Amino acid sequence: MLVVALACGAGIGLAAWLAIRAFMPARSSLAAALDDLQHPRATPPTVTSEPRSQAITSVLGPRVARVAGALGFEADRRLTADLELIGRSWERHVLDKVLAAIYGFVLPLIVWVLMGAAGVQLPVAVAVIAAALGVGAGFVLPDVVLRAQVAERRASFNHAFALYLELVSLVLAGGGGIETSLLRAADTGEGWAFQQLRAALTAARLTGRTPWEAFEDLGARLRLPALSDLAASVTLAGEQGAKVRASLAAKAASLREHKVRDAEAAAEAASERMTIPLVMLLVGFVIFIGYPAVERVLVSL
Repeated sequence: MLVVALACGAGIGLAAWLAIRAFMPARSSLAAALDDLQHPRATPPTVTSEPRSQAITSVLGPRVARVAGALGFEADRRLTADLELIGRSWERHVLDKVLAAIYGFVLPLIVWVLMGAAGVQLPVAVAVIAAALGVGAGFVLPDVVLRAQVAERRASFNHAFALYLELVSLVLAGGGGIETSLLRAADTGEGWAFQQLRAALTAARLTGRTPWEAFEDLGARLRLPALSDLAASVTLAGEQGAKVRASLAAKAASLREHKVRDAEAAAEAASERMTIPLVMLLVGFVIFIGYPAVERVLVSL
């Protein structure tokens, strides 16, 4: 019981310190504000949540992120790109990690108390170790979910971007100019990927930059290799329409082939995963058939 009392006291002290840090004023970043002004961006669509959840996020998210920053937890460039890619803020991500860690800490203690009430007495060390493991697992779980969502979003973007390049090639073949073809193709499609492309082209037109520079910046910001590769290949091709058209067609074909290879790899992986259940089913069937005979032989000995 002494360990539980010490853990509760430490938790209360940590909660009080976090509450004090949460209500301290935050310093605004001038570099972030200037970057937003120079590089306008379209926010990816997010899943609509309940008003209560949005209120909790708006109130607790900045405070929890401020405390995390005071503790030395900051979003690096890769994490920032991943969060922007799925339309989630750093404050929301930190809040999810903290809530998952709290849940992982409380759940083993609740199970331990319920088992004690039912007459199953477990050592206190078991509850403490389970709570510590739950905190670690809960803190890491949002990162695992984030990586899965980012991989899905990037695959979706590559698929949409291949379609976009096909549309650009069609407009170019019809006699349209390069910038006109890029804008018309971006206006034709719907979805998050085309919103990002339209925002990049609009920003390039307002700032007097080339579309390829805008695509390169977007690819670097969101870590989308397809955009960066296209910008590099078109830059090497120069400003001649025929070469640009050839570069766009080659990139579209490359993306299609890459998509086909990914689909084949996913199908092969699914087939390999089905091998284990089939083997386990066969082993269980053999045991079910052979156990009576083996048991009778052993009894007769």
